[in-house]
Amino acid sequence: MRMGWPAGRKLSRLVLWSLLGTLCGGLALPGAARAQYYDDGYGYRRAPAYRQAPAPAPEPQRQFYWPWEDRPAAQPQSQAQDAGRPAYRGAYRTPRPRREREREREREVVHSREGRSVQRPKPRPAPVVARPAAPKPKTDPRTQIAVFGDSLAELLGQGLDTVYEAKPDVVVIRRAKGDSGLVRKDVVDWPKAAEDYLKSNPKLSYAVVMIGANDRQPLRDGDQTIEPLSERWRALYRDRVDALLKVFADRKVPVVWVGEPPMKSDTLSADITSLNEIFRDRVQRAGGVYVDIWPAFVDENNRYAANGPDLEGQQARLRTSDGVHFTQAGARKAAHFADVEIKRLIEATTGTPALPDAVSTLTPEAPPAAGSGKLDDDAAIDRLITAMLPSLPEPPGIPALPVKPAAGPVLPLTRNDVAPGGQLVTGRPRIDRDTGYTLERSLIRGAAPTPQPGRADDFRWPRG
Repeated sequence: MRMGWPAGRKLSRLVLWSLLGTLCGGLALPGAARAQYYDDGYGYRRAPAYRQAPAPAPEPQRQFYWPWEDRPAAQPQSQAQDAGRPAYRGAYRTPRPRREREREREREVVHSREGRSVQRPKPRPAPVVARPAAPKPKTDPRTQIAVFGDSLAELLGQGLDTVYEAKPDVVVIRRAKGDSGLVRKDVVDWPKAAEDYLKSNPKLSYAVVMIGANDRQPLRDGDQTIEPLSERWRALYRDRVDALLKVFADRKVPVVWVGEPPMKSDTLSADITSLNEIFRDRVQRAGGVYVDIWPAFVDENNRYAANGPDLEGQQARLRTSDGVHFTQAGARKAAHFADVEIKRLIEATTGTPALPDAVSTLTPEAPPAAGSGKLDDDAAIDRLITAMLPSLPEPPGIPALPVKPAAGPVLPLTRNDVAPGGQLVTGRPRIDRDTGYTLERSLIRGAAPTPQPGRADDFRWPRG
């Protein structure tokens, strides 16, 4: 298609004016503006690239730590670094469980398609847990029980405190000290410590002692060092046990000495057995009461058992992981054996268990009045009821059973046993008549006996 003269002329003028404007604009630009273009070496003039902003510094990576690891303290940052950043960036955030995150996401404000919004539900208030009432201080108790010894004695004292917690007239005083014993006097000199305590507390009723777990070590006698559990060591150890017992005997304070339990280490248990024998011998010689708790903490093979029945008969853990100390259930179980002996001492001292004033004056002719109070001792109630009941007739005598001899008759091993008729017991029995025929056919020949009508082996059909 050939363009007409007016149109071509118009287009030529437009191109000419464009070239002329470009040339004039380039000459009119100042030097600073022209300097923005440069020759790239291939005959083209190019504008320089825009200046790019410097790349931001990489953010520090957040390190994950397990709950049992120590977390480093957060480093303080300048205001310039913290500008425009969240407060937690660069610091440690504890990852939350996924279920917790999902629940929080569900509780956020959710905008539906209709434009409605659901507000976050209010958190539920924490349940109110009833705290146990604080124990009331016991004022002027009639019976005071002091516990002396090492760390095991401290646990024993806690168990006894639980036993007598509800009795306002009995108080348990824990005077134990861990890592102490009768060997090292530099830690605690127990005869002197007990004497000082008795001087300041003359109303002490009973003393409970449990010691010896830390005494399996050399003993110093002047300048000599005596090896543990040697003959000389045993003699010196007996003297120290006697010295502690003498302190209580001089003050006329009954002593309940609790033996050591078995330990997880077999070597330590063997040495503890030797110490318990010394305790038993010296305490019984001094007129005290020795309590053996060893059977309560062993299995059927008389070996150390960490688990066992508690006071309710349920299986519980009685010893801690170190194989030496008691758990709460074990301390309560050990305290039970000491409590039994303490109650016997109270009954033996007073003749009858301590009763309230309203009960002490009761007689069979004067029954207790209503509202006189609850009896504290069940044994006293049983005695009172027995005294009020009429005498029952004596039960008829029980016939004596024959006494089984300790050993049977002596028989030679080489004798042949003979039946009463003179025939050897090992001989073949004689079977005659119909019975012998049936047994011979069944057991020797293997023939089944003839089925009888109505019996289970009668398979004849039809029946009849």
